[in-house]
Amino acid sequence: MALILLRPTQPDIAEGICYGQSDLPLASDFEAQLQRLCDTLPGFSRLYTSPFQRCHILAAHLSSARGIPVFVDPRLMEMNFGNWENQAWNDISRPELDAWADDFHHARPHGGESVADLSTRVSSFLADLPDLSEDTLIVCHAGIIRALLAEIDAENAWQYKLSFGDWIRLDEHELSALR
Repeated sequence: MALILLRPTQPDIAEGICYGQSDLPLASDFEAQLQRLCDTLPGFSRLYTSPFQRCHILAAHLSSARGIPVFVDPRLMEMNFGNWENQAWNDISRPELDAWADDFHHARPHGGESVADLSTRVSSFLADLPDLSEDTLIVCHAGIIRALLAEIDAENAWQYKLSFGDWIRLDEHELSALR
C-alpha cells in the first residue's frame, strides 16, 4: 500500500505570484505534461483530487486513462492566502512576511488560513480515508503535500520542494504513523 502525492502540472500564471485558492487554468503545454505523467506514474486503485481545475482536470484525465473513479474533496484545496492571493510574493510587505515567519503555524497576516488550519483539513482528510490497503493517488497542491508529510513527521516537511507535475510515493512503512 502507498499514497502517491501528485502536484498538478504548471498552471497558467506568471512565476512568483501567490495563488493558493485562486482557481487557475492549466498552462498551454498541459497535454505534453499529461502524457509524461501517464507514462511514469505508478499504478493506483483509488484517486482523490482537489476541486481546483489545475488538479481536477488532471485527475479526470488520469481517471479516464486508468478506468478508476475520481473523488473530489475540498479538504485538498491549497491554503487560502487571503489578501495575498494573486499578488507577487515580492510585493507583499516585509512586516507581514516576518509575522508569518515568526509564528509560521498560527499567524494569519494575510487574513486567510493559518498553516494550522491547513493541517487540520489534511488531518481530517486522512482520518476519513476508508483504509490504506490500496495504492491511492492524491492530486493536490504543494501546501497539501507538505502538510501530509508533516503528518508522518517527515524531516523538513514544510520546506519540501516538488516541481509541477512531479510526485512522491509514501510506502506502508512511512505511513505507519497515520494509523
